[in-house]
Amino acid sequence: MKEILQRLIQHESLTQQEAKQVLVDIAQGEHNPAQIAAFLTVFMMRPVGAAELEGFRNALLELCVPIDLTAFDPIDLCGTGGDGKDTFNISTLASFVTAGAGVAVAKHGNYGVSSSCGSSNVMEHLGITFSNDEGFLQHCMEQAGICVLHAPLFHPAMKNVAPIRRELAVKTFFNMLGPMVNPSFPKHQLVGVFSLELARLYGYLYQKTDKQYTIVHALAGYDEIALTGPAKVIRNNSEALIDAADFGLPTLSAKAIAGGDSVPAAAAIFMDVLHGKGTEAQQQVVCANAALAIATKLDCDLPTAYQKATQALTNGHALKAFQTLQKISQT
Repeated sequence: MKEILQRLIQHESLTQQEAKQVLVDIAQGEHNPAQIAAFLTVFMMRPVGAAELEGFRNALLELCVPIDLTAFDPIDLCGTGGDGKDTFNISTLASFVTAGAGVAVAKHGNYGVSSSCGSSNVMEHLGITFSNDEGFLQHCMEQAGICVLHAPLFHPAMKNVAPIRRELAVKTFFNMLGPMVNPSFPKHQLVGVFSLELARLYGYLYQKTDKQYTIVHALAGYDEIALTGPAKVIRNNSEALIDAADFGLPTLSAKAIAGGDSVPAAAAIFMDVLHGKGTEAQQQVVCANAALAIATKLDCDLPTAYQKATQALTNGHALKAFQTLQKISQT
């Protein structure tokens, strides 16, 4: 690690294989916490290169506990986090709306690191059981149309990094990696990223896969469709700027989509939205993100996908998907 750190301090970049090997070595306990913290810090001070990010991703996928959900052909809705916007759990809610619309979802998520309330924080608070048992997860998919893949259970090799990330409490390149390392290897994915630079980097790497993907970055800084202004959307064969009007919606204020400042508060918003008691703005931003996922999987236009999303929310199918997951967790 000393040689790697010296090179990085001299503004050198790692090759794909070198980046992969560093993460493998960290996973195997070959580097101490101070060295790991220093390594993470370097990449807070300069951009991660395409080869480096690809190497990090390949290491985590090679080391993960894989899960077979191919029979369900699911989509994952996952954001990098780290946008500093403190919205409520939009992509997690959008996942249940997507499932309620009949599109299977394998939701990859984790506890919040740079924010107070990640996807897993809310799910755990609301009684969802985390498991890496394949039979359990397949049962969730069969009954609810969605399962929750809690990242630490599938990436045990990263246990040496987790406490350091918690102590640093700022975004690191692991935020960038989260959406890329879903252990079910889904063929469809909606990815929200915290910067335009990262959106383009993701687009470059995803072009080299067989995924059907949509990468989104709201230009105001959100790692999801925020409806507060235009968003860059990168798909397999196209790039575009979209805004609220593309969904037939008004532009929202940032305040309208702010989240709870604690896990209980965020969970309360979460359940209000599912029960149809959320604000109009909350429901619109959730359904817009679900629509982007539905359009990615079904290859339909955004107004049609948005209609499917709103129907799933208003007819209670999204709530039913969540309640089914709760019941399975209790048994």
